Amino acid sequence: MSRTVTLRLPDEHYEVFRRYAESDNRSLSNFIETAALRYINEIEYVDEFEMEEVRANRTLNAGMKHGLRDTHARRGRFV
Repeated sequence: MSRTVTLRLPDEHYEVFRRYAESDNRSLSNFIETAALRYINEIEYVDEFEMEEVRANRTLNAGMKHGLRDTHARRGRFV
């Protein structure tokens, strides 16, 4: 189900958004929605460099594997 959201923008921000939406052949609301979702995806997920650090950290990986085994064995308490 779609929802309507009212957004108050200063004129200069509105014009920037409008220009980018127009250059991308999108409606203003679609441009803002797409930009917001891209931002969320960018900050929510680990990038390739961070993931490489995670993979290289043996202590962290051992702890995660131990936790996964505990989860499958239904040991511990989850909060």
